[in-house]
Amino acid sequence: MKSKRIFLASVIVAIVIVTNLLAYPPAVGILGKSENCLSCHVDNGNWQDGPDLVIDIVEKESGLSLKQSDGSFLLSVKRGQSATLLTVIGYKTDDEQLIPYRNGWLYVAPDRINSSSMSKFAPGWEVNLPMACRIVGDKLDSYPGTKGTMLPLSVRPTDAASDATVTLQVMLTSGKTVKGKADEGMVGNYFERILHLKVEE
Repeated sequence: MKSKRIFLASVIVAIVIVTNLLAYPPAVGILGKSENCLSCHVDNGNWQDGPDLVIDIVEKESGLSLKQSDGSFLLSVKRGQSATLLTVIGYKTDDEQLIPYRNGWLYVAPDRINSSSMSKFAPGWEVNLPMACRIVGDKLDSYPGTKGTMLPLSVRPTDAASDATVTLQVMLTSGKTVKGKADEGMVGNYFERILHLKVEE
């Protein structure tokens, strides 16, 4: 009888954990089959996709942005070698109402969301941190006036890798969600960027 109660308690705890996790990036194609963050979060904030919004992917070693003229990003890496990038997300503002509290992001290959693979990054590409949620407050010297986050990730094309495209999904948020209800209590805006991956032979 005691073991049955322990089992039931474990199931309840697991359900609570999964319910809460569905509000975070893993829900997109990993814990669920959601195509983007908007399956859980609302797009109701005042952040605009314009010159004040900073979404950048930077080579850590050189400090150079991978941004192309069309607004997408391009990363070229020699097969078998690793590249460390910085994902920079923030908003240029002195308005306290427009300073995001937490940024969430996820790199995902759209055609892999419904696949059975746990990795939703481009096939054949190893990646160590394809998703994160981070409280705003990182020092962004190259982006004056920007309140945001910056975090590294490393990618490496294996022997099985080929040229590919992944989507960078971004959420700027403030406030706190109601427990188990990701669309209540939080203000957020959703943005997307494209990262092209190229294998150098």
